[in-house]
Amino acid sequence: MRPEVRIAGHFGEFLQGRLGADGPLVLVTVPCPDLGVFGWQIPGREFALHGSGQRLVTPDRARRFLRDLGADLPGRVVLRAEMPAGSGAGASTATLLALAALAGAKADPMTIARACIGTEGASDPLMFSAPERILWASRQGLALGAMPCLPRIEILGGFVGPARRTDPGDENFPDVSDLVAGWRDIASPDDLAAIASESSRRTLALRGIGPDPTEALAHDMGALGFLIAHTGSARGLIFRPGAAPGDWRGRLRQAGFANVLKFRVGEYACSP
Repeated sequence: MRPEVRIAGHFGEFLQGRLGADGPLVLVTVPCPDLGVFGWQIPGREFALHGSGQRLVTPDRARRFLRDLGADLPGRVVLRAEMPAGSGAGASTATLLALAALAGAKADPMTIARACIGTEGASDPLMFSAPERILWASRQGLALGAMPCLPRIEILGGFVGPARRTDPGDENFPDVSDLVAGWRDIASPDDLAAIASESSRRTLALRGIGPDPTEALAHDMGALGFLIAHTGSARGLIFRPGAAPGDWRGRLRQAGFANVLKFRVGEYACSP
């Protein structure tokens, strides 16, 4: 049985927080082509959902999502994620997008985003072709502005600690309006890493997630900075392409990182 669809996830956020003390929760996502959700459909009369034991979405939520899109998906549907659920790598949103793709839904990205929020209460902007170029209000499903192209970087990462599923009612995040303003002017990997690191520090300090090895490891390994999933377990170190030490896998694993990976973003020129 071959995969019929694969939807790419993400790997935490470059920044996430409130746009002003009482403003909406916004984010700039980290695209990650190396992690995704596969979906298969076996024709049949009745909808049946199998999530490979990963608890990606309940059948009732899947039916609601498809109904909101005016789509139908008869038969047995099998889903498998390459990332842990609750890791901050987009498993929930990618799962719903896989269902939409299998059903042949013709909806535009904003309609799909609204259906995701109606089902889950929050959404990553994975339904867009360049999600990292959107300032995304994840609880409202609104694009609040265009963001610049990413400079070329390499991210080394993995998952640290227990899964932390997103609570759509949780708005206990720091004000990042100054970081959003700075992000609009990023021109180098150093600029990107400085803002991503500061956003991560603010969230870790405010939310009291506990001891986190990422910043110290970034310093020890000569990284430009670090990033986190602000509501998950994904953690990453930011390097210029090709600058990571050769023993990076062992060092991340020794620090408690699971499912370690390395990927690049900002590889291709994009137009304003």
